[in-house]
Amino acid sequence: MRIAVLGGTEFIGRRIVHELAARGDEVLVIHRGRHEPDGESPSRHLHVDRQAFATVAEQVHAFQPDAFVDTRALSLADVRAVLPHLPDCQLITLSSMDVYRAYERLHAGGESEPLPLHEGSRLREHRHPYRGKIPGLEDYEKLEVEPEVLARGGTVLRLGMVYGEHDTQRREEFVLRRVRAGRERIPVGPGNWLWTRVYVGDVAGAVLATLGSSAVAGEVFNIGEPETRGFGGWVRQILAAAGHHAELVEVPEELLPEDLVFTKAMRQHMLVCSAKARRLLGWCCADPDDSLARSVAWHLRHAPEDGTDDFSADDRALAVAGR
Repeated sequence: MRIAVLGGTEFIGRRIVHELAARGDEVLVIHRGRHEPDGESPSRHLHVDRQAFATVAEQVHAFQPDAFVDTRALSLADVRAVLPHLPDCQLITLSSMDVYRAYERLHAGGESEPLPLHEGSRLREHRHPYRGKIPGLEDYEKLEVEPEVLARGGTVLRLGMVYGEHDTQRREEFVLRRVRAGRERIPVGPGNWLWTRVYVGDVAGAVLATLGSSAVAGEVFNIGEPETRGFGGWVRQILAAAGHHAELVEVPEELLPEDLVFTKAMRQHMLVCSAKARRLLGWCCADPDDSLARSVAWHLRHAPEDGTDDFSADDRALAVAGR
């Protein structure tokens, strides 16, 4: 197949491009040019900012793609800058679990949504969840992206918490920085929060399973692992994958270091069901233990340049817990 990928050089898009090339597909990567592939994937490239997509539309049409995969449509402006200029081909767009009302209730500190979340679960009532909170995401709103894609007959993949190699958010770093420092005691909260995760390789697998399917036009699919550990269990899983033994010490939540807040007690969980994707796409995950082991090994080899060795907050919390 001939596949055009918008945003394919960093984390999720990078893995999708790699898997497509490995399968033998011809790939056109359309990106801003801030990050270039390291030679892993033999793909053609177009450099353009998303808002100027119209300027390369003729070249995209000339590529004659069978499908177009948009990995980073974050706002209504993002999607409207691209959709009118696409050729007539299959469209797949990545979305997020933050569209569900459970996400809204989570941040409000309440609980109201039945679990697990499925594609027909209630959506958020309010828009722009990160406005005034995260710079650069003031206009972020997947709930404005999805209807535009579905109206065109596209397919939406709602992703769980994605982890894996090249993760720019470094989901495991809150544990791994303590592993690198040889910390033998780690302060944690109850660690009960359930948030469905998914390995980046399995996200790429979901995209590949969607390509060429006649049953996916205008459909939404949750993409996440079928079983989920609470964050306390995930901390233990990361430690085991890293081969590091550390005692987890439960401390008062108000003393938790900032990067360990995920281990606090949460009332609203983000547990989602991906049975529809398994049923209609034939998609399935690799063994999560194996996936996490690969991710942990990669991140241990590639420590962040801006990492910190300040564990004073840990020491204060542990000192109180030891009294």
